[in-house]
Amino acid sequence: MAEPRILQASIKDVDFGKNVTLVQPLNLYGCSISDNTFVGPFVEIQSGVSIGINCRIQSHSFICSLVTMGADVFVGHGVMFINDLFTDGDRARGDMDKFKETIIGDHVNIGSNCTILPVKITSGVCVGAGSVVTKDLLVKGIYAGNPARLIRKLP
Repeated sequence: MAEPRILQASIKDVDFGKNVTLVQPLNLYGCSISDNTFVGPFVEIQSGVSIGINCRIQSHSFICSLVTMGADVFVGHGVMFINDLFTDGDRARGDMDKFKETIIGDHVNIGSNCTILPVKITSGVCVGAGSVVTKDLLVKGIYAGNPARLIRKLP
């Protein structure tokens, strides 16, 4: 009988700012997490991710490579960021040219169980729980639904 290869959740090659709080278990590697940020348990943050100051990442969220977050971003429980659109009907399999980036502005709130495809979300946006963001959100406001649509503009 063959023995399985067992990997442990870990923290490796992470650039931390001051006063960062982590709740284990979690898996962080090759990313940057700025000052005063909280990361809850059962979170994975992949290489190349940059998280700004004063952010809060709740439990069970997945932040894939090529995500950049501004300052004061809230990510609710179970939020999934996606960087592979399966454009050829199959996963990218490490072809970095097929992966797409996501840019999140400052003061953005993303509700629990959202799915965020490769998009740009402008500062001051609130995304309702369970929403699926498939296109850029370029107007400050509240968005919700599948796909997420502007519900109300914010000043």
